[in-house]
Amino acid sequence: MLFDLDGTLIDRQAAFSDAVTELCRNHAYGPDIQQWLRTELVERANRDDFTRLRDRFGLREPAGQLWQEYVDLIATAATCRPHVLEGLARLRAAAWTIGIVTNGASDIQRAKVAATGLAGLVDGIAVSGDHGVRKPDRRLFALAADRCGRRLADGGWMIGDHPVGDIGGGHQAGLRTIWLRGRPWPEELAAADHTVDDITDAIAILLNEWE
Repeated sequence: MLFDLDGTLIDRQAAFSDAVTELCRNHAYGPDIQQWLRTELVERANRDDFTRLRDRFGLREPAGQLWQEYVDLIATAATCRPHVLEGLARLRAAAWTIGIVTNGASDIQRAKVAATGLAGLVDGIAVSGDHGVRKPDRRLFALAADRCGRRLADGGWMIGDHPVGDIGGGHQAGLRTIWLRGRPWPEELAAADHTVDDITDAIAILLNEWE
């Protein structure tokens, strides 16, 4: 089974908000910079964003330093709920192979996986920043399966909150899907196999599938 990271296994928005607040506090940045960060990085962030930030506001700090501070802060703020970690451990005990397939910059995504305790519970990770392809591209799902020692042809599941990236991409990869409700659903997109309100409900479905 493959899981999305942000908005599925972890609450990216809460960690993002905390990281921006702390970064601005550490450097005594005013509300204009804080608002820029909250607007520009609301969906994703990478090193180039901090080059743009430095140029836009004439900051003294090197862009690479600001980026690394942000990576460290958001990794520290990111959490995976104990019930989710316990559910993943139960899936592994039930002989499921577990992978993470996520869009984003490699260093920030891998830092979040390590900081939240997820690294020891998954068999492989594919990050779009490592490969130059993003969900819903089927190739990123194939890479995730390969990292887990499996093939898409073996079948499996994709679980995530993004209708097009996770569910649409999962369909293209030949996987069954579970959608974590929240984002608007495009009318033209085929429905997921299951729709849930919480990731623990998706884990329960997968445990029942094995039984």
